[in-house]
Amino acid sequence: MAITSGLVSAFNAELLKTIIQTISVLAIPLIIISFVFFGLFKDVKLYEVFVEGAKEGFNVAIRIIPYLVAMLVAIGIFRAGGAMDFLVLIISPVTNLIGMPAEALPMALMRPLSGSGSLGIMSEIISVHGADSFIGILVSTIMGSTETTFYVLALYFGTVNIKRTRHAVAAGVLADIAGILGALLIVRILFG
Repeated sequence: MAITSGLVSAFNAELLKTIIQTISVLAIPLIIISFVFFGLFKDVKLYEVFVEGAKEGFNVAIRIIPYLVAMLVAIGIFRAGGAMDFLVLIISPVTNLIGMPAEALPMALMRPLSGSGSLGIMSEIISVHGADSFIGILVSTIMGSTETTFYVLALYFGTVNIKRTRHAVAAGVLADIAGILGALLIVRILFG
């Protein structure tokens, strides 16, 4: 808490909010425009390449259905069996030390596993605490700053028959932890 209040005094929170809002509005259009101009610069037939990619994407979608079903069943068992509640009970004393509310822990734990599961948890949290509450903003920021690491690894590595993931799991989990801690820090600075 003392660290974040010191950071707030070092930064102008309103200026930081304005910068973040401007970047978030411009990011996607700038990326799309840069791809189009890069394709034109390289003399790529953009429409034909787009259609070929769409065809390939459809075939990939058909190949990943078995892995998708298996992952969704495993996540359903994880939540219904009470493993989520048990994990929150074990981890909450540690997260209380860094100022993370226990109510946001299910989101932080589910997000690396499933996008739809974490969306459901986020909806529940927002319906209880409100979208403009600290917890509502925190879980929304966690949703946007982390990835469904295990879902992606199981689905895409399974689709292309990769058996040894090497450092992918560790890198993905570390990125998720960094995203969660970064979300907590930014929300504390801007809304805490």
